[in-house]
Formats: sequence, C-alpha cells, structure tokens
Amino acid sequence: MIHFVVHDENDSVGVVVVEGVKAGATLTGWIMDQDKEITFKAANDIPIGHKLAIKPLAKGDTVIKYGTDIGRVVADIGLGEHAHIQNIKTKRW
Repeated sequence: MIHFVVHDENDSVGVVVVEGVKAGATLTGWIMDQDKEITFKAANDIPIGHKLAIKPLAKGDTVIKYGTDIGRVVADIGLGEHAHIQNIKTKRW
C-alpha cells in the first residue's frame, strides 16, 4: 500500500495520500519519476493531503515538492515529521 507520494527523489517532502496516518506507523512512499518505493516512520500524526519530511530540514532550508520551491523552513523538521504551516512558510511575503 502506498501511503505518500513524492515526485522526484530530490524533493524534500512527500504528500500523504491515505487517511489516518499515526505517529510511529511505517509508511511506504512512491517516488513517481524514478518509479521506486521508500519507507519512513511517521514521527507525528499526519492528515491526508499534508506533507511528510523525507529528509531532515533545518530552519532556513528550502522545501522542494514536485520539483518546485514551495517555501522555507521556519522550525527544524525531522525525518518523518509533519511538514505544514507550523514549520514552513511561503517566501512570497
């Protein structure tokens, strides 16, 4: 079962595509461009449609999703953690 999708292995986050991801669960992700699977442990509960960090991100880093810069990290994000508005902000404002 695929729990999250990633566009390219150079992305820093994947998108959760199932309901009910709980902290501690082992998740399988599909890297679309390379057609390969990866696994991570969820560090937090993550709602469907939200992001999961697939690499550690430090404050000030750029977040890449679907090969595109989607913002900057404002609080460190560990591997498998929920990546959302609490730790990512747009660079537009």
